[in-house]
Amino acid sequence: MDTVPILKLGSTLLVSIQVDLSDQTALQLQEDLAERITQTGARGVLIDISGLEIVDSFIGRMLSSIAGISRVLDATTVVVGMRPAVAITMVELGLSLDGVRTALDVEKGLRMLQPEDSEAPEALLLGLAAAEPE
Repeated sequence: MDTVPILKLGSTLLVSIQVDLSDQTALQLQEDLAERITQTGARGVLIDISGLEIVDSFIGRMLSSIAGISRVLDATTVVVGMRPAVAITMVELGLSLDGVRTALDVEKGLRMLQPEDSEAPEALLLGLAAAEPE
């Protein structure tokens, strides 16, 4: 089973989904993300779905569910990188992603999640780009 990496970037958890998710992988992501929010005290969750070719009704419901779980754990969720075809399919399926904020890209999503008095998203992105694997 594939796992989806969850990276910590300041007070935000970054999830970049680069492969089409199986139902089991999506369920595991939901569980892992809830655990990481609790462990880290993250205030934001950014889910990048730019790598997804399709989103079926189950994955759409999982994104809504993840946002709901995050909200209960005091974190805000933003989904970024939705392809036009994915957006069209979701609307055609009647999936509204209630309670899920969206942004066009990671930079805009980070900006939505950062409190006004915190480090600018650009600085966080530069720090991420400069970080070397341990």
